[in-house]
Amino acid sequence: MRGAVWFVLIACMVVLAYLIFKKKLGIGWLTVFGAHMALAAIALYVINYSGWITQVYIPINPVTMGTVTILGLPGIALLLGLKMILFGQAI
Repeated sequence: MRGAVWFVLIACMVVLAYLIFKKKLGIGWLTVFGAHMALAAIALYVINYSGWITQVYIPINPVTMGTVTILGLPGIALLLGLKMILFGQAI
């Protein structure tokens, strides 16, 4: 099982490297992604600790960071809605 995981990991790394070098994306996409990730962390931190929305806490973990990084502010609304629906916490 461990060998299969390593095989998949190496295969994914090779395909990703091929796509990066074939399309000549360079490092520019990495800086944009990093900026989006930093802004997502700041947005989640502001929501959690500013007191604008009371009794709401969205944990800062890779899943929530990825959601907010990809979707932006609608991602925060999505996480708040999921928290309200799944856990019954009203805002």
